[in-house]
Amino acid sequence: MYRKTGKRLIDVSVSLLAIMMVLPLMLALIPALALANGGTPFFVQFRPGRHGHIFRLIKLKTMSDQRDANGFLLPDAERLTPVGRMIRKTSLDELPQLWNVLKGDMSLIGPRPLLIEYLPLYSPEQRRRHEVRPGITGWAQVNGRNTLSWAKKFEFDTWYVDNLSLGLDCKIILLTIQKVLKSEGISSASAATMEKFTGTI
Repeated sequence: MYRKTGKRLIDVSVSLLAIMMVLPLMLALIPALALANGGTPFFVQFRPGRHGHIFRLIKLKTMSDQRDANGFLLPDAERLTPVGRMIRKTSLDELPQLWNVLKGDMSLIGPRPLLIEYLPLYSPEQRRRHEVRPGITGWAQVNGRNTLSWAKKFEFDTWYVDNLSLGLDCKIILLTIQKVLKSEGISSASAATMEKFTGTI
């Protein structure tokens, strides 16, 4: 019952309330990010959701679009702006995804939506992460986030799919608050965010 209707009801109710609560903060952050990023406060990218359905994910933009002499984007660590670094540390960049939750693209809790280019690289077991809506936070995020290997991250994602429940979602929310307050798991051991998935783990 929770998986079919209760989870979506909670998503709509909580995201709507949260949007109203964080709107003043968003309005304060947008000008600072627009200035830091040359007029672009939002990061918008197509991502795969439930059953691989493609949607437009929206986040606060924390990195500039600086490129090297050949026109390629610089590494994430070099493009993180000072304002963006602070926002990432507090996970405030995730706030606009509440709109994705309200629309039904995402859930509050679920496997994080990854890049479209990863879709053909998944094994059948890894692809099961798309049996549920992607989330703003999830079981992998509270168990290591970007410090996890891809193999462990997918293991946590599919475990969540198989064990989804109201009790588990409540636990993840509480652990997420704890992780955000401690600023844990934001970067991997060798990158400012997370290394790309290549299909080999």
